[in-house]
Amino acid sequence: MALKHEPTAPYHSTQYALRVLESVARHPTGITDSRLARLTGLSPERLTTLLRMLRREGYVEQLADGVYVTGDALTRLGSAQDHDQALRARLQHTLDRLRDSVGAAVYISRYVDGEVTITQYADGPATPSVNEWFDFRRSAHATALGKSLLGQLDHNGRRDHLSRHKMARLTSRTITSDKLLLSRLEAQAPTVPVLDLQEYAIGTVCAAVPITAGSTAGCLALSLPVAHAHRLRQAAETLNRNAAPVLLSLAI
Repeated sequence: MALKHEPTAPYHSTQYALRVLESVARHPTGITDSRLARLTGLSPERLTTLLRMLRREGYVEQLADGVYVTGDALTRLGSAQDHDQALRARLQHTLDRLRDSVGAAVYISRYVDGEVTITQYADGPATPSVNEWFDFRRSAHATALGKSLLGQLDHNGRRDHLSRHKMARLTSRTITSDKLLLSRLEAQAPTVPVLDLQEYAIGTVCAAVPITAGSTAGCLALSLPVAHAHRLRQAAETLNRNAAPVLLSLAI
């Protein structure tokens, strides 16, 4: 199975951010934004946006004289004896803030060993998570996160998955034709969020955007009660714009 990798905006932003972090790390006494622009080849506008995000996430700090140095969050990740635990805590912090920003429960999902897996999520009293009434591993055809992950696989990978998981009809809106699903996945633009409009559960709508890191397909998703369906597209766009910090944490 191979990934059908088509870089998205979060992916590009992450690559640029990593370039900035590498330059900052090579200058332990600090580096100015003008020198960063020369070293990275980024425009002042793009660099300013990235530095703002990196400062917010704690990956860089700006000293009193204006120079940038490595931030505490990056230092903790690099020095932690248990990197996985430190990364999980870092991702949870980012997800909690993203949940509050979009006003919806948010999830990180990855395609591991041929299966859909939700690795982390953030919900709350006002932003309840989806009730997993039917195993997410068997319902990729009906969920936004599942379709986003399948969309990142090549044709053979999709066929393999569908051959192992019967496309059950979960609601009247669920696609149960593999031909129709494969056609829609092929037509899905990687820069456009994948939607689930009550296909998995009546009363719930979802959206997902890809955050592929390395050779593993991944996505960032959100869910809303159907009463808030009018907010779905705007929330999905906000999710897409703010996916870079999550992808960056996975890439470091």
